[in-house]
Amino acid sequence: MEMTPPIAVILLNESGRETAARIQKSYPEALIHGLAGRTSETDLTFTQTASHLQELFRAGTPIVGICAAAILIRCLAPILRNKLTEPPVVAIADDGSNIVPLLGGHHGANGLAREIAEKLNAHAAITTASDIHFDIALDAPPSDLTLANPQHVKEFMARILSGEKIRLEGVHGWLSTSNLPFAEDGTLTIEITHKAGNGSSEKLYYHPKILAIGVGCERNTPPADLIELVKETLSTSEISPLAVGAVCSIDLKSDEPAVHAVAAHFGLQARFFTAAKLAEETPRLATPSDVVFKEVGCYGVSEGAALAAAGPEGSLIIPKEKSQRATCAVVLSPAFIDATNIGRMQGKLSVIGIGPGQKPWRTPEASRLIEEATDLVAYGLYLDLLGHSIDGKRRHNFGLGEEEKRVRAALDLAAEGKNVALISSGDIGIYAMATLVFELIDREENSEWNRLDIEVTPGISALQAAAARAGAPLGHDFCTISLSDLLTPWEVIEKRITAAAEGDFVISFYNPVSMKRRTQLHAAKKILLQHRPMNTPVIIARNLGRETEDVSFATLSDLDPEMIDMLTLVMVGSSESRITTTNSATKSWVYTPRGYSGKSADKQAKTGTDT
Repeated sequence: MEMTPPIAVILLNESGRETAARIQKSYPEALIHGLAGRTSETDLTFTQTASHLQELFRAGTPIVGICAAAILIRCLAPILRNKLTEPPVVAIADDGSNIVPLLGGHHGANGLAREIAEKLNAHAAITTASDIHFDIALDAPPSDLTLANPQHVKEFMARILSGEKIRLEGVHGWLSTSNLPFAEDGTLTIEITHKAGNGSSEKLYYHPKILAIGVGCERNTPPADLIELVKETLSTSEISPLAVGAVCSIDLKSDEPAVHAVAAHFGLQARFFTAAKLAEETPRLATPSDVVFKEVGCYGVSEGAALAAAGPEGSLIIPKEKSQRATCAVVLSPAFIDATNIGRMQGKLSVIGIGPGQKPWRTPEASRLIEEATDLVAYGLYLDLLGHSIDGKRRHNFGLGEEEKRVRAALDLAAEGKNVALISSGDIGIYAMATLVFELIDREENSEWNRLDIEVTPGISALQAAAARAGAPLGHDFCTISLSDLLTPWEVIEKRITAAAEGDFVISFYNPVSMKRRTQLHAAKKILLQHRPMNTPVIIARNLGRETEDVSFATLSDLDPEMIDMLTLVMVGSSESRITTTNSATKSWVYTPRGYSGKSADKQAKTGTDT
């Protein structure tokens, strides 16, 4: 299931800083978005208010603007299309005294406004008629109910406000505790059922999440085939797909695309059970199979998974249905099925580079994956760099030198069905943990590791950060070489340095020195001086992207390896690299030309153009 993005608290001026901080304290996952030039020390910055708000709105992000309501209205008005899909948009006065839900009132804005008002001891200006008169929003049911015909709510509500009464068919606390005018002879109807029906302005259908669907299939079954089987099974029995609360299978299928496709079709995440757990359901199976038991260790996958999901009070209303390559079964539960509390999901391992650590240099994808994770695995310092954004998550800290132990822990946690983020500074795929993840998976052939959902997301690497701070030294061919001989023999490293020197590459030296290793950078300098000029620019970049960042230049001949430490990246230019200046010769930049000037000269010569 797609997760709702964290609340975006929009700060346009420092006058609203205290209110923004109070909101973030109440909603730790919320991010403060600050207008550049008018705010400072925010989680994210933006320069164009209207375009930024529109981007957040399109992404379904709840927006809390600490500003005049008119600003939000004018910025978002050009993209308003469908009120049934718009996210919550709330305006809050600078001093936090008044909270006004502007958009998405029945999609969380009214509730969010009330919550914030309670936390800030403020006033929520709710204007929606049904909320005011009946203390309920009929088009915003709780998570265990789905309204089948929201297009009819407006007229239905108008008729209630005109004095008509409602006949209630079914039971739900959300409705019974409201102030709606219920009567046995009501001219309007609200029905709560798992059966499909055609609603109207006189009848609203609400479908409770009380169905569990169990599925099984052959390996690599086309997702469309399994989806079609499930859809036909529900349709034949006149069951509403909106009543599906869980899609489940055996854990051996946790990496099966078809199973996940079915779950996604219903807006859910697939859940999985062990063969032992499914075997416990054997007495309740309608079609137990010895063949299935021999293959997977239980007598029924689809029926067993659905029964396990619905619990001991669930009833099998559709026994196993079969297609050529798949099966499905449906179980009815007497209570709401919360899929997040049954079985376990497919384990996920997000392999994340966070760049130097500062928020502006962290990609939105990295931030999203960290937000979604339940468990974080890293060298402790890397987690400290993330600040309050990881509050409430389980930390698994490891020391330097424990790289393999760190990766094994991440893989094992994910194999337990958890959402794990393995985090490294810089780019995790450059001299970091990503390689070790796949090396261990390849080497050990652990079946549980092989079933994981793995995602690798890049971070700004040290060479990218150093190049940006220095100018454009990577404008032509370049390479990276680690001078650490802990995992690579020095003889091999020496050959690579020589080859890179002969090829005239710009070279970024990672791990140039350590407490015990001081000779390699001296040797690299000696090799390079045999192949490129003594005045070749060298960039010395330390603690990139952090408060103690320091970037300086030297010539190759003046480079002093004894002044370099283990937190420094050394980048040596090619024979073509140059230094130029700006700001009246007070600011120096290094760049490596790619030949554009030569190409331009050739073109001019061919066309006879005179410069």
